[in-house]
Amino acid sequence: MTERGTTTRKPTDEKQTTGKLVADEMGLDTPPALAVDTLLDDPKTRIIVCCGSGGVGKTTTAAALGVRAAERGRKVVVLTIDPARRLAQSMGIASLDNTPRKVAGVSGDGGELHAMMLDMKRTFDEIVEAHADGERARAILANPFYQSLSAGFAGTQEYMAMEKLGQLRARDDWDLIVVDTPPSRSALDFLDAPKRLGSFLDGKFIRVLMAPAKVGGRAGMKFLNVGMSLMTGTLSKLMGASLLKDVQTFVAAMDTMFGGFRTRADATFRLLQAPGTAFLVVAAPEPDALREAAYFVERLAAERMPLAGLVLNRVHDSAAEQLSAERALAAAENLEEAGIVDQESGKAGLRDSDADTGTPETGSPSAVDADVDEITAGLLRLHAERMQVIAREQRTRDRFTSLHPEVAVAEVAALPGDVHDLAGLRAIGERLATGVPAGA
Repeated sequence: MTERGTTTRKPTDEKQTTGKLVADEMGLDTPPALAVDTLLDDPKTRIIVCCGSGGVGKTTTAAALGVRAAERGRKVVVLTIDPARRLAQSMGIASLDNTPRKVAGVSGDGGELHAMMLDMKRTFDEIVEAHADGERARAILANPFYQSLSAGFAGTQEYMAMEKLGQLRARDDWDLIVVDTPPSRSALDFLDAPKRLGSFLDGKFIRVLMAPAKVGGRAGMKFLNVGMSLMTGTLSKLMGASLLKDVQTFVAAMDTMFGGFRTRADATFRLLQAPGTAFLVVAAPEPDALREAAYFVERLAAERMPLAGLVLNRVHDSAAEQLSAERALAAAENLEEAGIVDQESGKAGLRDSDADTGTPETGSPSAVDADVDEITAGLLRLHAERMQVIAREQRTRDRFTSLHPEVAVAEVAALPGDVHDLAGLRAIGERLATGVPAGA
């Protein structure tokens, strides 16, 4: 997955088993199984963070874990950052917002499930309202630069997700918080957001703009006139005079809050490092997704954050894995190109039926026989393609596990359609916990 050199693989004499032929041939050990129920049932587990690159099923995984944990007796809140609103639909809720809402139809031995969807701007507004007096809060909320920053500054969504996580944990209303991280291009954005926002707040540009507010009064205005005179022209051209004024007003109003942002970000980062937190890296059995997962595993180790394991979604399987792709293709070609192998009497009982189809004198296949052969060959080719996909996914997973053999893995087989209700989420949770193929 990453250019970290080669891994020595020791040969094995273990018997090859169905579904693991590729791994056995390469001499790779099966990774340890992820004990999902043990993780959910442990009262010391207070936060589960589902992370990974976009489009790998983080939202569904987080929701399924929440449903299963609640029905096993935990008081759970699922925090999603997915704007597609799939979580609300699957839980039978008209809509989700920044307030946790109880999910009906989920019950266990004292368990409850609540769900919410992060409203990035509203969370930012709540921070301002909580840490600034009324007049200053109103000035900040009305400031055009603040409105732009709170709605779309790079990294703001990830930072606000961590802010909301810290708020939920501080309330202590739930004994388990499941976090669905933002659908970012990179899974690392979630961990990097506080650092990026801190760098922005500590940057030279912000410090220059903050200086007049720190000096205060006429001295501050004099400093602004002198210190900014050399750069105002250039900045006005780049940003526009109106925007520059909005930025200066925003910085002056937010000055006393900047330290609070960094303090809370640091506190949430330490919370993520605490023993009660468990990270689940979610991926699909595809090179890009598992490469991202490998980076994240290494980053978690470097940051000393607790990794529970890897959830591998949308894994393909087959009920006829004993029929290899090569044999299936050969059989399909045999049916499509008569004469490659003996097709005399006795083959599947089809040729002997010629006498009953109106062609006894020639012995040639009837139209029905030809149709059956064509359909059978097509099915064999579909099976061969499926087996090739399975082998490719297995090789991709084995490259990951060869680099990270210590990472426990739970595989969830690909479903024929999307999960759209609580029954589907329960089925996913069951498969996460037991490894039962999704098509079983």
